[in-house]
Amino acid sequence: MDIRSVQKPLKDEYRKDPNKSRITLTARGGQTETPVACSVDIGRTIYQAQAHTGVGGTGTAACSGDLLLGALAACAQITCQMVAAAMGIKTEHIDVTIEGDLDLRGTLGISKDVSVGFDHIRVRFEILAPHATAEELRGLREKTEQYCVVMQTLLRPPALHAEWIGAG
Repeated sequence: MDIRSVQKPLKDEYRKDPNKSRITLTARGGQTETPVACSVDIGRTIYQAQAHTGVGGTGTAACSGDLLLGALAACAQITCQMVAAAMGIKTEHIDVTIEGDLDLRGTLGISKDVSVGFDHIRVRFEILAPHATAEELRGLREKTEQYCVVMQTLLRPPALHAEWIGAG
């Protein structure tokens, strides 16, 4: 696939009319019969999710942390593949592994000294591109990290607004 020719008309259109480049993605959580599980509808498919076993889930579906790390893995993987294709770097394989550490005492409210959420996230890219130069691989890394939407969102969190309707 020639990624540049696929993206050229999109880039041209967005340069001509920047408003066309603005999109809104939506995900909806839905209640299930048990308080430790829910469905997540992203408009194209529905995922089952549940609390991690460390906070009472049964371990039969992804927890929200899995979904967050999965989103980062998917974004980093696809971004790296697209950047390599755009740069003309021939790869034999690209694999991305994401690991995140958190202390469940924060989530369970056991300790006020422990934050809720991940305190460390590690991203590991394994790239096999035998004919790529060190300069090309540096460029691949730089551009992948620059254009990975989920990575950049985690590095520079956006403003978050919570609205409660019908509460109370």
